[in-house]
Amino acid sequence: MRPVLLLAALPSLLIGQEIPTTLKDQKALAVTIYNDNLALVKDTREVRLPKGEARLAFQEVSAQIRPETAALRNLTAPRDFWVAEQNFDFDLLTPQKLLEKYVGERVTVVRNLPAADGSSGKEVREEATVLATNNGTVLQFADRIETSVPGRIIFPKVPANLRARPTLVISLHSGAEKAQQLELSYLTGGLSWRADYVANLAPDEKTLDLSGWVTLTNQSGAAYPNATLQLVAGDVNRVRLRPERTAAKGDVVMSMMASAAPKMAEESLFEYHLYTLDRPTTLAVNQTKQVALLSASGVPVRKDYLLQGQNYYYSGSYGDLGDKQKVGVFIEFDNKEASRLGMPLPKGTLRVYKRDSEGRAQFVGEDSVDHTPKNERIRLKLGDAFDVTARRKQTDYKSLGRQGKYGSGHESAFQVELKNAKKEAVTVSLLEPLPGDWEVLQESHPHTKEAAGTAKFKVTVPAEGSATLTYRVRVRW
Repeated sequence: MRPVLLLAALPSLLIGQEIPTTLKDQKALAVTIYNDNLALVKDTREVRLPKGEARLAFQEVSAQIRPETAALRNLTAPRDFWVAEQNFDFDLLTPQKLLEKYVGERVTVVRNLPAADGSSGKEVREEATVLATNNGTVLQFADRIETSVPGRIIFPKVPANLRARPTLVISLHSGAEKAQQLELSYLTGGLSWRADYVANLAPDEKTLDLSGWVTLTNQSGAAYPNATLQLVAGDVNRVRLRPERTAAKGDVVMSMMASAAPKMAEESLFEYHLYTLDRPTTLAVNQTKQVALLSASGVPVRKDYLLQGQNYYYSGSYGDLGDKQKVGVFIEFDNKEASRLGMPLPKGTLRVYKRDSEGRAQFVGEDSVDHTPKNERIRLKLGDAFDVTARRKQTDYKSLGRQGKYGSGHESAFQVELKNAKKEAVTVSLLEPLPGDWEVLQESHPHTKEAAGTAKFKVTVPAEGSATLTYRVRVRW
């Protein structure tokens, strides 16, 4: 019966009294922000509703609200309360929009006629009809048509469908005339967050201190004062209807290098993780701000030098494959309680600093971190080593032709010379991607089979010295 009743009541609802509500009526506000430029807003306001039909103008909502997701609940008197229609008015009041709305309507044009002595003369008013506003304004006076505005224009009123700010207009029925708590929830774009981490390496590079920050960006077109803030970390599936606008940079209101506050409360939510700020915060319009996520000190860290090989080395004769190949520098640590961490870490960017001899923090590299659950390893590439270099040379190559059930075969021999200009010894890992069915025939250093197509060598290079890896491999495919 209710759908029939609502449809019958619709005409009277559309002409009901309009009641505005703004942030001054707000009693509670909760914002849950997801990784992918999406947020859930729950805005609770106290509004005095008349008995019967009314039109509620819910002002100061997000300009990027998804109207189809809006839902209004009556927390005070849910019985005998229903919503018949809702409209999102996003056509905002500007001089140009006002002119456009008055096409075909009468306006008053006011101009001053100068006196003979050059001073301001008398004010003249004329009625005119706005004919068009395409690439300029066309006005029809009683005796002429003019193509520009000859003075200022007076409009009799603001059109009902033109508003000063984004407004959700809801046609509703209330069973009682009294102040009632109404909660509007909706999804919106324009709100995003990411995690930013700052790590300070100890002088011996054996431990690091880690601070995590949440960087929030508000470009939704609305402010969220004293909001309960929650963040969802995880890859939430969404239907893509149109490209999202890219968030621009705002004002950073907290330093990344400051000491972190106590970490945010964390809990599991479906297949994601939910982080809750322990205090209300305000998200101003067009602002980027940061709040503390976590803090940990003395986290054990491992440093690794890595030389990465290429597949094409083993398919032909190449001779010298390059001078001073880059040796990558990596650090890794475990996200475990035993390592003074042990909490789900949302994806973001981790920047690493180390103090110089004068005690000044210097930036030494950064890398992206994916969503990392508890007890997983975090590995970061910080850059390429300056003092540790490599030179690779192919010393032999032989084609073996067709190899039984295999299509063809090759034998290759390589020499990799590693040099270390540092004052301490280093260990370099070499990852060699070997295609097909492979076998190491000779080697100066033992290898391990890291995966089906990868051999790993570890070579220790003495301080201010060098070391050479040689090996011969047979590849068949």
